[in-house]
Amino acid sequence: MLTPEQIDRLIEGRDDDPFASLGVHPAGKGFTACTLLPDAIGVTACRMDGTAVGELAAVHPGGLFFGKVAIKARQKLRYAARYADGSDHIIIDPYGFGPVLGPLDDYYFAEGSHRRLFDKMGAHPIEHEGVEGTHFAVWAPNALRVSVVGDFNRWDGRRAPMRRRRDAGVWEIFLPEVGAGSAYKFEILGPAGEVLPLKADPFAFRSELRPSTASIVAGPPHHDWGDAAHCDYWRKVDPRREAISIYEVHAGSWQQDDDGAFLDWDALARRLIPYVVGMGFTHIEFLPISEYPYDPSWGYQTLGLYAPTARFGDPAGFARFVDGAHRAGVGVILDWVPAHFPTDEHGLARFDGTALYEHEDPRKGFHPDWNTAIYNFGRREVAEYLVNNAVFWTDHYHVDGLRVDAVASMLYLDYSREAGEWVPNDDGGRENVEAVDFLRSMNKAVYGAQEGVITIAEESTSWPKVSHPVHDGGLGFGFKWNMGFMHDMLRYLARDPVHRVHHHNDVTFGLLYAFTENFVLALSHDEVVHGKSSLLYKMAGDDWQKFATLRAFYAFMWGYPGKKLLFMGQEFAQRGEWSEARALDWHLLDDGAHAGVQLLVGDLNRLYRSQRALHARDCEPDGFQWTLANGAADSVFAWVRRAPAAAPVVVISHFTPELRHGYRLRLPSGGRWREILNSDAAEYGGGGVGNLGAVEADEEGWAHITIPPLATLMLQLDQ
Repeated sequence: MLTPEQIDRLIEGRDDDPFASLGVHPAGKGFTACTLLPDAIGVTACRMDGTAVGELAAVHPGGLFFGKVAIKARQKLRYAARYADGSDHIIIDPYGFGPVLGPLDDYYFAEGSHRRLFDKMGAHPIEHEGVEGTHFAVWAPNALRVSVVGDFNRWDGRRAPMRRRRDAGVWEIFLPEVGAGSAYKFEILGPAGEVLPLKADPFAFRSELRPSTASIVAGPPHHDWGDAAHCDYWRKVDPRREAISIYEVHAGSWQQDDDGAFLDWDALARRLIPYVVGMGFTHIEFLPISEYPYDPSWGYQTLGLYAPTARFGDPAGFARFVDGAHRAGVGVILDWVPAHFPTDEHGLARFDGTALYEHEDPRKGFHPDWNTAIYNFGRREVAEYLVNNAVFWTDHYHVDGLRVDAVASMLYLDYSREAGEWVPNDDGGRENVEAVDFLRSMNKAVYGAQEGVITIAEESTSWPKVSHPVHDGGLGFGFKWNMGFMHDMLRYLARDPVHRVHHHNDVTFGLLYAFTENFVLALSHDEVVHGKSSLLYKMAGDDWQKFATLRAFYAFMWGYPGKKLLFMGQEFAQRGEWSEARALDWHLLDDGAHAGVQLLVGDLNRLYRSQRALHARDCEPDGFQWTLANGAADSVFAWVRRAPAAAPVVVISHFTPELRHGYRLRLPSGGRWREILNSDAAEYGGGGVGNLGAVEADEEGWAHITIPPLATLMLQLDQ
């Protein structure tokens, strides 16, 4: 018989071992059954084939039923419940099923070495012991009780308390007949016996559309992939020696429908993929698309790391988008945010009533810039959760890379903190050793799991060897954003041309460190928001000078060593700052100046991809040599790009509004140098000043070149 204490714990939702009381249990030579069905007035226990085996008695008016059942062996039962309104409801007893997780899962999870957690944790529709249903598992080691609640059990935490796996701190249960599409959360009793706000599933593969916050039962998408050719290509090449030109996109504001609503993934695929192909970009990089609660965070305050946001449709739609991009030869990179998370009550913050995913000490666990919580990278289970997530996106969605956000904020314990607001490491330093170990583990896991995938760090300091292998003392990233290039160039181009003569070093300085890392030259969303103005309006001068300077800068950048990244809208010189709340100003393309910039960017991408000299040695010093570095008096820069078995390309950039006829410059060799690009070409909106298609250099390489005002030329040696 049930003890009064057992009954009270079950009725009050305080039982941390429900399998010891609920379900079928031996009693002498027979068996008893127990179930909690609040609001029921009668319950009949039945075999799985529907045969009645006993009427259970109400042992508590709260809906607890107990009694002997006429069975000869322990087995699963169905319960036929009757209600006062005359309705009947039949359920399969979840407490007749054994665990799904095994001891090895406990071991590897506790050790922090489980690399397929997304196959085990969260909600998985499965067949278990011959019955269809959903297996739920969640990590909450300090909870007194955890229940699955959802639309299938009236969101009542007493109805589905879970089995505790004490060795790992994980709770699990198999709920028969709960299928895909069901909304659910976890009801958790904290260590002091308090009922916490309902928590969404940290491993949910799908979530409700905001402002709703429940998780949705859904397995990982089982997409019929057709991207083998794309994936095989990238597996076989060294990405450092490939053309990589990235179009950075906020999926909610690139374009919108006629009513101002977001496009879903299929509509985005129909519009965005052809556009990117036509523009010659090699990759799309999305601002974070993991589920997040607050639109103006642009996805950087994510709470559902395993779920593509419901804003753009279901997860299968995202898989179709990636597959479509790959079939068109375009890679997909995701911005990924392991640095911090928002403290919304349905999320990870104090998940089991304690600082579980974050630090207890706010000097380590609170981010002052974003009012968010910082992950506890030194906790094995937390690092494991994040590492698994990185692998998950490359595994289940075939994404080509992860651009890791805010790496600098992870590396330094005193990031954005004053003295006394941070805790030194064990050696008294400011380096976050735990975050370093985590980043190295993440990169090793990603590169070890998926050939052809790249990781990119947004790291704004001079931390050494960010994009060097872990075995060489590096962080293990494939690439790093070159923030110095961006800051120096934008500062230089914001100056009146007459003053640029005094700031020539802003441009040349970058080549002192250009090959210390594998760099991506990034003109990202961060540069065109929060009062910073658009790239066009960062350029000095009147409208003519702004457009000419921007064109010259783009051609300069595409000729400069490093991979390329441009935020959406800047390819046609959007005038206004970007806002996540509205679509880009596509109507500007009716203006020839804007259409000319767009045409130039497309031509630059095609030239960059077709000329090995412009990309095959992006990350190696032997691919670059100054031809003219000391042209400060004229604000002229010239260099040569080289690669094996490729004709060299000379890049000449000029940043004053003066026309320079017969400019004497020594090219790498004599011969005929074709003008393969001129940012002042009339079709780009320029003045059409150039060299009639070619420049002749004497035997020593000296040539007299017409250099247009505020323009960049590219010359290639005829061979």
